[in-house]
Amino acid sequence: MHIMRYKSFIISSIFLLFCLAVEAKDANPKSGTMTATELFNKVYNLVFGPQGSALSYKVNIIGLYRTEGNIVYKGKKLHYSEARYMAWEDGITAYMVDKKKQQVNIYRFDDDNKDKYLSKFKYDVKNFDYSYVTEGDFYLVTAKVKNPSFFGIRSVTAKVRKDNLYPVSLTIKLALLRTTVQISNFRSGKIADSNFVFPKEKFKGYQFIDHRNEK
Repeated sequence: MHIMRYKSFIISSIFLLFCLAVEAKDANPKSGTMTATELFNKVYNLVFGPQGSALSYKVNIIGLYRTEGNIVYKGKKLHYSEARYMAWEDGITAYMVDKKKQQVNIYRFDDDNKDKYLSKFKYDVKNFDYSYVTEGDFYLVTAKVKNPSFFGIRSVTAKVRKDNLYPVSLTIKLALLRTTVQISNFRSGKIADSNFVFPKEKFKGYQFIDHRNEK
């Protein structure tokens, strides 16, 4: 799998687990005092509520891909940063930076073409089973695809703390591999809008490619 594709499925997995939460249906509602839907929605509100959130992540797929980075969310806005790739989305425009190629690709924020591989990870909420179990001081919250494609994500399991529901890891299962994304420095709230403003002056000399008028 191409390096950009690994980055994409890691980012998409973080979205996948929490963005589907609002319409989650319980697979094992008796597994705790809360139903899976209630737990998903509580975590969802921490991550994607109007107050915004931020986290750091690290993943190491031995022999294939290793990276770490930071993500900030607030409503339709997003910023992430890794050693090679960065992105700023302000709810109108998406700026996708490749530092190795010294390129900035500009898209409408809702254009799937800004990351063609990431756009493949769009799922119907009806195609998932949702469940959770307890493990010591943590909940293990799982979204499992009912009819997975051969190359797609089979399931994503979030490990979240019981006391504050902060996520600490995501275990992603594909057809041929499983990996865990470690999450740290999670915080919910006090996210400034300045995080999502593209700092054009930092990329002088880069090639800018504007895709906003493409169909």
